[in-house]
Amino acid sequence: MWVGVVVLLAVAAVVAVGAVATSSGTSPAASPTASVAARPAPPTVRPALTPLADSAPSPTPAVLAATLAPFVANPDLGAMTGRVTDGVTGRELWSQGGNVPMQPASTNKVLTTAAALLTLDRDARLTTTVIAPDQTASPGLVVLKGGGDPTLSAAPPGTDTWYRGAARISDLADQVRRSGITPKSVQVDASAYSGPTLAPGWDPVDIDGGDIAPMEAVMLDGGRTQPVSVDSARSRTPALDAGRALAVALGVNPAAVTMSSAPVQGQQIAAVQSPPLIERLRQLMSESDNVMAESTGREVAAAVGKPQSFDGAVQAVLGQLGKAGIDTAGATLVDSSGLSVNDRLTADTLDGVIAAAAADDELDGDHDLRPLVDLLPIAGGSGTLSNRFLDTDAGRATLGLLRAKTGSLTATNALAGFLTDASGRVLTFALISNSAGPTGRTAIDAVASALHGCGCAA
Repeated sequence: MWVGVVVLLAVAAVVAVGAVATSSGTSPAASPTASVAARPAPPTVRPALTPLADSAPSPTPAVLAATLAPFVANPDLGAMTGRVTDGVTGRELWSQGGNVPMQPASTNKVLTTAAALLTLDRDARLTTTVIAPDQTASPGLVVLKGGGDPTLSAAPPGTDTWYRGAARISDLADQVRRSGITPKSVQVDASAYSGPTLAPGWDPVDIDGGDIAPMEAVMLDGGRTQPVSVDSARSRTPALDAGRALAVALGVNPAAVTMSSAPVQGQQIAAVQSPPLIERLRQLMSESDNVMAESTGREVAAAVGKPQSFDGAVQAVLGQLGKAGIDTAGATLVDSSGLSVNDRLTADTLDGVIAAAAADDELDGDHDLRPLVDLLPIAGGSGTLSNRFLDTDAGRATLGLLRAKTGSLTATNALAGFLTDASGRVLTFALISNSAGPTGRTAIDAVASALHGCGCAA
């Protein structure tokens, strides 16, 4: 059963206060009396969320197509593809080039998040450790061993971090000191990840621009050089930076920190863990976090026995979706975030993932897709949709009633999500625009707004 958002009705209670009578004379007066109204009945509060009826009329395909036609014809959309599906029946209601591979931008994160939900426990955590190799051969050497957690932070205790609930270098340092080993040097083992650290089709300029960091198995605050700044650049040596932060915390010379050339074995003397998967996915989708998406893809890869690399993550994500019955034909991916200009996905696949999440409470035992619908940003309300759909009457009508993952690259705009239309019917959709003009983003929002406002039953 779907749940729709309605306005909360507040009930006001009015209390009448009686007047107090007093004597105006100088002689003793009778005791004052007061008249107090009877206690009002307790207020009744109506719920803010009410279920949507499955009996709400579904759009008629021909009427829906006619309604969307002038909006999808906007030349600022460039090459435009899309698909709309009835959220209750799964029936396709509208398609325009739905099977044509397009550059998806960050809507690719829908696939990565879905694969994580299908594969991993929602409470799964990533562990970063410190190990002590043979102290006879290397006295005082401690090794920071990455487990793929990009949320680790060097922020002091009690200081905000970029990722909520992040593990801290300070905790590792405290455990090392309690181990009885006196650190003299620090090394970093980032061997959990393999292959290139930058994907094909990534622009290295995006590191300085703050969109991505080289993918290494240990880093601080997603590689941000200014941990809590939204405009922060990313580091080009994130694993080495993490090692240096541990060295500083241990009172060891940070300039002497080295990277190991092979996996290091030894006694574990410290360990910290990331926030649970579901919290990491929430921040991934809300903020369209590229580093988090790439680390999540590798987490899926590790769970199914694939290398924790770009290729391994893509194979794992598409493989897990295929096992769940989602058609990934036409998908050509080189990363898990959608940042690469070489990525290609179809609207059919994107809408297929959303429709699968909408269709059932459970697809595969404990690993169901339904949480995906709650991870999508809300129009005008959260994440990357917080400042969209606010400039037109049609757009404002969608506020709270449309949730979608955004995708934005140069001349590319995409939306994949679900909404409640004017008849109260839940519809899923995927819209992809490539070679877009200067107002391409508002043009694609207008298509989604028209879809919401249609109703479109014959």
